[in-house]
Amino acid sequence: MPRTTSPTRRSRLARITAALVVLAALCGYMTVQYITSSKVVDGCVVESADGSAGERRTFRMSPEQAVNAATIAAVGTSRGMPERAVTIALATALQESGLRNIEHGDRDSLGLFQQRPSQGWGTGKQILDPVYSAGEFYRHLAEVPGYSRLPLTVAAQRVQRSGYPQAYAKHEPDAALLSAALTGRTPAALNCSPPRATAAGADPAKVRAELVRAFGKDVLPAADKAPAEGAGAAGSTAAGIVSVPVPPAPESAEGSGKDAGNGGADRRGWELAHWAVAQSEALRLDRVSYGGRVWEAGAGWRTERDDTGGTDVRIRLAL
Repeated sequence: MPRTTSPTRRSRLARITAALVVLAALCGYMTVQYITSSKVVDGCVVESADGSAGERRTFRMSPEQAVNAATIAAVGTSRGMPERAVTIALATALQESGLRNIEHGDRDSLGLFQQRPSQGWGTGKQILDPVYSAGEFYRHLAEVPGYSRLPLTVAAQRVQRSGYPQAYAKHEPDAALLSAALTGRTPAALNCSPPRATAAGADPAKVRAELVRAFGKDVLPAADKAPAEGAGAAGSTAAGIVSVPVPPAPESAEGSGKDAGNGGADRRGWELAHWAVAQSEALRLDRVSYGGRVWEAGAGWRTERDDTGGTDVRIRLAL
């Protein structure tokens, strides 16, 4: 005689099944929140200058998020875009991907800005290149008349065509804090915490290549782009030091002359220095110096007059 399942057992199985379904849904929700969250416990932190009441604002992010944020800022300023454009781009990426270069999204959306190959943003491989995707965002933003004077939600929506345009607004304060640091307006504002003994094996050629990818070919002297194998970078004082000249920032794409948010060699120097700090874990950098301040892995920023680099940003690799 076949064995039958009692009503009590069937009820218990139904409850277990329902609980597993709820647990799976919760796990899925938490995964999405982890991917798109822009807050982390460890990694990198940006601090504002003292406010009128002595208050500081902070924004924490992972090393991966810091690399992507610094890349977005570098691509913008290298195109002559003002700080407001960088703020719009960062707020958009915070909403769309949490500053993570994700390989999935709604339909065929990809990358930092969730751009879609089917909508003409480029191939999947191109969109997953942060330099390319940021460049495409700025290209479309520059075509929006008066974008710098529009509310951030309106400017971002003109580019993104999102189903939830108001969602960009909640990221504006953090994006403004990030852009002030990453475009160099707030000196020594970005600190990352890789171990003091950063893993050795850094590649000077890779550091120079990433600088050129983010900031353009003119960021380094011609002789510094392809040094002889085994030699230190041209313009550097020793092997393992990449010395980056600090020219005036490029002219703004909006308006005439230098944009107030981009002008000045000092600001350009801090932009380059913060880029290097953001890249410290990815590129295995253990020291960055500029403007009488020195950042070291595991220690952060301190004041230390270092005249050996002149007005250059000096980046030391863990070799």
